[in-house]
Amino acid sequence: MDKIKILWADDEIDLLKPQLLFLEKKGYEVITVSNGYDAIEEFDQQKDIDVIFLDESMPGLTGLETLAKLKEGNSNVPVVMITKNEAETVMEEAIGSQIDDYLIKPVNPNQILLTLKKIIDNKRLVREKTASDYQVEFRQIFMEINNGLSFDDWTNVYRKIINWELKLDDSRTEEMADILSMQKSEANAEFSKYISRNYTDWLQGKEEGPILSHQLIRKKVLPLLQEKKPIFLVVLDNLRFDQWKIIERILINNFRIMSEDFFYSILPTSTQYSRNAIFAGMLPSEIEKHFPKYWKNDTDEGGKNLHEKELLQAQLKRLVRDEIKMDYIKITNTANAQQLDDQILNYLHNDLTVIVYNFIDMMSHARTEMEVLKELASDERAYRSLTNSWFVHSPLWTALQTVSDKDVTLIVTTDHGTIRVKQPSKVVGDRETTTNLRYKLGRNLRYESKDVFEMRDPEKIGLPRPNLSSSFIFAKEDKYFLYPNNYNYYNNYFRNTFQHGGISMEEMICPIVTLSGK
Repeated sequence: MDKIKILWADDEIDLLKPQLLFLEKKGYEVITVSNGYDAIEEFDQQKDIDVIFLDESMPGLTGLETLAKLKEGNSNVPVVMITKNEAETVMEEAIGSQIDDYLIKPVNPNQILLTLKKIIDNKRLVREKTASDYQVEFRQIFMEINNGLSFDDWTNVYRKIINWELKLDDSRTEEMADILSMQKSEANAEFSKYISRNYTDWLQGKEEGPILSHQLIRKKVLPLLQEKKPIFLVVLDNLRFDQWKIIERILINNFRIMSEDFFYSILPTSTQYSRNAIFAGMLPSEIEKHFPKYWKNDTDEGGKNLHEKELLQAQLKRLVRDEIKMDYIKITNTANAQQLDDQILNYLHNDLTVIVYNFIDMMSHARTEMEVLKELASDERAYRSLTNSWFVHSPLWTALQTVSDKDVTLIVTTDHGTIRVKQPSKVVGDRETTTNLRYKLGRNLRYESKDVFEMRDPEKIGLPRPNLSSSFIFAKEDKYFLYPNNYNYYNNYFRNTFQHGGISMEEMICPIVTLSGK
């Protein structure tokens, strides 16, 4: 390994011999100069300086003036300012000039070493500590996922796995990230078995289950109306828990988190089923029965989520005695988004404002179709990064900042998540079979039974039945359904794309977070 190379500029450099000898014994290479001009010249010539120590009060070119020149050449090299001057204005100016640390003379060798560790070795030390901590928890998580968990336990396991995924991302701990990925796959295999065993009993009321899509408004939103504060319910289509944690880092600058809870999306984990269930407060089969003009099956033509506002109004009328002033806004394009930003203050007069934002869903589907997005969102880390870039520059964030200093309640949630699919599974069906990659609705379906959760009687889990012989199958883990025709082409085309509709922690365990304005 090459030595760390330090450039140290100080007009009293001869007085620093003890510090220089100490650093050399520790394995650092130190290049010394006595003024700012020489520092700039040496920096330009060397090209491989790792860190710069800069005296603030050198004659001729001051430390701050030298710093400005050095930053012009390479703004990424860490700079430590060293000074006798403890004046607050000097410190503020140095920090404003983007120094990495600040030391007051006289500096002792251990101070310098600590600074170098912090600047140069910080990433390595964080990476090693993170890897060590995860190794300790790896066994704990392994024991949990093989120990007959409840739905609350599964939520906690999923939360732990995602928190570790984000920590390993931040510290760039690649080896541990690969191990975590395998552990997440093992967890999803056990989670799929758990859902297959228990989901039907939840829907039939035979066993206590988690809050499901159709119970979300009643249990998590309507009780907050009693606080008599304007509620903004933001439903980000396709938002996974890991993507929420990325958005959270931005939101907490302007909002306080009051609670972070979860609900389980119904099956299929797709917008047509889960989001209609959320707004209707009913399972899809009940929507079809009570609101036949609003429900469309997979094979019916036309939009499948065109009547969410009407379904929500009907739910509110059923469940709330007092009249509620409510607006429902669906954002599907840039013009809609800009309109929201322009009008957000008008919604402060409402009891409830529902904002459905489709960007993440569009990004997920576009990623399958567009090669450039496949490059930009090639894996979970990149997908999260893309989510961050979108949100921080979105009209939605601008609008939310506008109301963040008001006495409001903000609820952020989703209808379902997505999973990156990796394992193809062959399915054979007739021409009426649906085309979805993570679930199929059809007659006489043939498939690999180990890959699916099958429901021959859809009404048992609250799903409509277009024909008497119609049945559903849901893909488990990271499987995706392919027909035998052109199998290799579609296998390559869809592998590693983000899909939804099936059974995985990422698709089913959904965040619902309550925040208040600061």
